[in-house]
Formats: sequence, structure tokens, C-alpha cells
Amino acid sequence: MLKQYKLRNYHFQLILYIAILTVIGILLIGSAEPSDQKKQIIGFILGMIMMVVISLMDYTFILKFNLLYYVGICGILVLVMTSLGATTGGAQRWLELGSFRFQPSELAKIVLIMFFANYFMKYNETINSVKTLVIAFALAGIPLILILKQPDTSTTIVCALIFITLLFIAGLSYKIVVTVIAICIPVGIIGISYILKIAQSSEEYRLGRIMAWLYPTDPRWSDKAAQQQNSIMAIGSGQLWGKGLNNSVATSMKNANYIMEPQTDFIFAVAGEELGFVGTSLIILLLFLIVLECILIGRKAKDLAGRLICCGMASLVGFQAFVNICVATGLMPNTGIPLPFVSYGLTSLWSLFIGMGFVLNVGLQPKKY
Repeated sequence: MLKQYKLRNYHFQLILYIAILTVIGILLIGSAEPSDQKKQIIGFILGMIMMVVISLMDYTFILKFNLLYYVGICGILVLVMTSLGATTGGAQRWLELGSFRFQPSELAKIVLIMFFANYFMKYNETINSVKTLVIAFALAGIPLILILKQPDTSTTIVCALIFITLLFIAGLSYKIVVTVIAICIPVGIIGISYILKIAQSSEEYRLGRIMAWLYPTDPRWSDKAAQQQNSIMAIGSGQLWGKGLNNSVATSMKNANYIMEPQTDFIFAVAGEELGFVGTSLIILLLFLIVLECILIGRKAKDLAGRLICCGMASLVGFQAFVNICVATGLMPNTGIPLPFVSYGLTSLWSLFIGMGFVLNVGLQPKKY
């Protein structure tokens, strides 16, 4: 499981980007919800240890047990739906065992990346066959449906995007891609039109969020739109340099408790208000560098599985960051999803560190030229 590696192949710059971004997150969490800062610091320290330890484990050996991980995560996602599942904000997404509580859907993202990295490498020569694709979609569909039922639409969407990315990187035929796009575009337009039509008279909260995003000033949707509109105002009020961390400014949207979930889903709004354009640009830059570093490591991977692990983690960080920031800035309907390495949440943080540990291990075993 452990191998002899060369120190020059260790990507310390990736660790540096992750550490800086997580520290910024800890500072923002301390300003948004001081009671959570200490737990995030402990999570950061343990996460770094896990990442380093996992980075020294041969990912090829770990992948031999991928079916066990897949069955295990599906089983845990089923347990969330039982009496062991904990409900917060109307969603049953957490598993509670005494004082121990975690969100399995976050870990599921990493498991899916590892599982399909092995699956697509194993069936790479038949990737475009109907049998391989049907089995792949069926295997991806089981955990996605379990996550959707929690309900956790945003995580389901991110997992689906990760799966599609892995499928494309694995060598899916461009003919299939073009055909699917040609079918999906008109079907999508019709579907969106139908959803918007029924959303106007529906009380379903997800449809209500869409209408609130489209018509934030409409009295029917203003209450649902308030959270996102307050986030936009908070980001804009920070201007260039922000109002400063832990400020006591009376006009602060955060201090007036106008930003809901400031330490998790809307941490970017706190960043915009307190760190300004410069601070938020730094966060986006660090996220971009992490994604880019994963892709560069993947390009030098010794096999397809290593390349898929790296691209899978790049897509996880990239898509999740994109959705979170778009929601906070009003470019997408409101949906709860953490900002990678920045938002509070130990399960999310540790899952990301575990995934990055595997990326670092892929980097330690580069392709030999």
C-alpha cells in the first residue's frame, strides 16, 4: 500500500493553495459565527493530517476495494432515510450516531470519483458501448436518487456533473456527446418552460426559489428572494477593500443578521462585505489554482484512473465553487451548497482533504517518459 516516492514529485504548491484558502475560510467563519471557528480549526488540522497520510497511500491499491466503498456509501445514504437520520431545515441529510454527526452526501462525491475512475479504466475499450454506458448510468443513478430524496438537489446536480465530466474524460465518443446535446437542448427548453408555468401556482419550495430568482420584487416571491437579495447587497457594500473582518459597522448586513447561513451557504457574501472585491478575487483565484493544479497533475498521471481522480476532484471544486458563488451573487436560483475549503462543515472539509490526498498521490506516481 505504501511505496517509495521521490520528494520532487510532491506538489507542495497544491497544499499551499489549500491551506491559504482554508485559513481565509476559518477567519470568515470566526466573523460570521464565532462558535464554529474552533471546530473548523480542529477540522483543518485533522484534515491536513489525513491529506498527507492518504497522499502516501498507493491509489492503485485503494481502488481495488472500490466496490466495497460504493456499496458502503449507498448503504449509509439509505440509513440517512431511517430513524438514524437527522433533520435540519426540513431536509434529512445527516447521520447521527450519539454525539457524532456527519453528512454522507459529501463523502459520496469522493466515493463516486474513486469508483468511476476504476470503472472507466477497467472498461475503457468498451466505453462507447450501450452495455457499458447503461451500467454506468445505473450505478451513478442509485446514489444520486438517494441524495435527491433527502432532499439535496444542489449536491445531486454537482454529483451528476462530476459523473458527466468523468465520462467525457474517459473517452466518450464526440458523436454521442453531440447527439445528446442535440436532444437535450430542445427538451430542456420545453422542460424549463413547463416548470416556469407550473411554478407560478405551486407551493413547492424548489419551484418557489426559481420564481423568487426570476421575480425578486414580486410580492408573491419577495420573502423567498430576500436571502439572496441581502447577499447581493452585502457583497456590493464591501466595495474594493471591504469593511474588515469582525467589524462593528452598524450598516453591516451580517451584523444586522440579514444574511442567513453566513458561515455555510452564504460565506461568500460575508467575504464580499468584509474583504471586498480584493478579498473575493483572492478566494476565486485560489479556487482556480487548485482546479488548475489538479488538472496539471492529472495530465502527468501514469494511467487513466489517476487522470480521472484528478479531473474528478477538479470538477468537484470547480462546479461546487461556481454554483455557490453564482447563488451568492444572484446569477443562479438559491440552492444550498458549501464553498469548497471556505464554508463551515467538517464533513465537507474532510471529504475535500481526502480527495486532495489521492490527487497528491497521483502526482507522486507520474507517467514515465
